[in-house]
Amino acid sequence: MSPSDPSISWRPPAVAEAADAALAQRLQSLLDHKTKPPGSLGRLEALAVQLGVVLRSEAPRLQAPQLVVCAADHGLAAQGVSAFGQEVTRQMVENFLAGGAAVSVLARQHGLALTVVDCGVAHDFAPRPGLLVRKAAAGTADASLGPAMTAVQCVCALEHGMALVRELPGNALLLGEMGIGNTSAAALLTARLTGHPVDACAGAGTGLAGEALAHKLRVLQAVSARHAGACAPLQALAAFGGLEIATLAGMVLQAACERRVVVVDGFITTAAVLVAHALAPAVRGYCVFSHLSGERGHALALAHLGARPLLDLGLRLGEGSGAALAWPLLQSAVLLLREMASFDSAGVSRGGPAPSPTTALR
Repeated sequence: MSPSDPSISWRPPAVAEAADAALAQRLQSLLDHKTKPPGSLGRLEALAVQLGVVLRSEAPRLQAPQLVVCAADHGLAAQGVSAFGQEVTRQMVENFLAGGAAVSVLARQHGLALTVVDCGVAHDFAPRPGLLVRKAAAGTADASLGPAMTAVQCVCALEHGMALVRELPGNALLLGEMGIGNTSAAALLTARLTGHPVDACAGAGTGLAGEALAHKLRVLQAVSARHAGACAPLQALAAFGGLEIATLAGMVLQAACERRVVVVDGFITTAAVLVAHALAPAVRGYCVFSHLSGERGHALALAHLGARPLLDLGLRLGEGSGAALAWPLLQSAVLLLREMASFDSAGVSRGGPAPSPTTALR
């Protein structure tokens, strides 16, 4: 039985801390001796050090990166918390597989292997390349009427995520998701796991405004109150959903166990990291946060994790689009660490102390 949640009989895997102070110091020393002023590559240097530490190498390589989009339906969508109907989840999965979605385009551009996982879509898809079916249920129940998932469904989705990572090659995992209503689930989870009020964590989602947004906030406040006792991480996950968030949380846990780099997308995938972090705090060291979402709860989730995202483009699409956009920065960080010349190897003189203004005028 997990010590973090006495109501659900599941023990999260043991995750070792990513931190290695000696290796981090060696990596920073390598960067400091490159042909540049110290610290002049800014946050790319910290990123390079993190990647080297996670991959346990002074010359890290990102191999066979996997972009995984987890899709599922949410029963709470019946309460009008989204501008789109539930059928759009199914339609967007078809769009991913046909190569027409934003994340499909970005995956092609950056050479990322794209896998779509049916974690709980209320539809049975025909088998085809690029689609995996890991369905714990055909969507969650309506969280305004009862728990979104049973304990069995919640654990099943977590274990599906862990097993999925074990099947995938490579040492880098990029997270994406799709599910009409899942910004509501993410807002509820974020509020419960960070201690912020629900109305501070919920936003426009698919584009709600005015009375439609006010209605969403009223629904979420009622759902939160209904499940006020669901305080432990797995209790909250089962209460609010969703199946794709639980699958993503399992993926994060397993990826950290295998010392893979985890590139987190936006609000919903960060909510999955919140769950994984509450179960195994060491997962934080393996995560690179790609961007700051336009969803207002995302900043609160990032602050809770002590995370500073790489990009701020006002995105709120999901799908893994932000993770794909940030991917070239990770590639640049490891290439600079591996391939940039040092002062000694390039025969370049090191700079001395900067001249004082008086000396510079002479």
